[in-house]
Amino acid sequence: MGRKRHGLPIHGWIVLDKPLGMSSSQAVGAVRRILGAAKAGHGGTLDPLATGILPIALGEATKTVAWAMAGRKTYEFQVRWGEARSTEDREGEVTATSDVRPSSAEIEAILPRFTGEISQLPPIYSALKVDGQRAYALARQGETVVLAPRAVTIHALRLIGVPDADHADFEAEVGKGTYIRSLARDIAEALGTLGHVSVLRRTVVGPFGLDRAISLESLGVFGHSAAASEHLLPVETPLDDIPALALTEAEAHRLRCGQAVTPAQPAERERIDQLGNGAILCATTGGKLVALVEIDSGGLRPMRVLNL
Repeated sequence: MGRKRHGLPIHGWIVLDKPLGMSSSQAVGAVRRILGAAKAGHGGTLDPLATGILPIALGEATKTVAWAMAGRKTYEFQVRWGEARSTEDREGEVTATSDVRPSSAEIEAILPRFTGEISQLPPIYSALKVDGQRAYALARQGETVVLAPRAVTIHALRLIGVPDADHADFEAEVGKGTYIRSLARDIAEALGTLGHVSVLRRTVVGPFGLDRAISLESLGVFGHSAAASEHLLPVETPLDDIPALALTEAEAHRLRCGQAVTPAQPAERERIDQLGNGAILCATTGGKLVALVEIDSGGLRPMRVLNL
């Protein structure tokens, strides 16, 4: 038998403005305790050094986490020039130094190199797995970590300020899998110097932005009542870009039982044919989300069934 979960069956998203110094898992645990929720997860890891948007999925919303993580993300970050650090942020040890300090004009000139699809080498202090183990765990043990470069997409990158010769402030809109620490390192290298991230704040994750965010302190004031407030967003919030398909209650029941379904309505079958195999849809009945489905040979195969 599976372990029985304790807590309330709360379903939806809390957009947390994560504080400095707290890991993503600690933040999830704190939100779960405040709300008394039975189940919780997060939509995209945020390092303890970083603050900002950490979408917290509650209950059945945990089944939509993959779609939240796939959305574009926006970061504001500061680079400290002249120092390379082991973790590529300010928490690591200084491993090398440089006297070179780039000018605003020099910085602006190289930014186009880092927009669009680029090749990026992830930090060795990352959660990527090497032979089944987290890269950061191996690095902390003093082992040599070899990671392969990978393609990532930088949709927009701009310089937003130069507070002094040692620092520069940036904003970046990036695709899935992009490491801001690697971006800062590579920008510094292109400028003939060294650098690391000294400040990092995430302001957007897909549809989740600061306008919908709440701090842990404010959430604590609401307590359990926060689950009934405007701060709990619908389960389907990260699914706005996925087409919806209306089914009958009988068809929805078959999906809930894990069975494939071919809609009876000709209009819905025509939509399926137009979208083609492999397309993902939100199957609904009575305006309520039933499942995320994949089109397979003219029918609908359930991928994630939601019990709402």
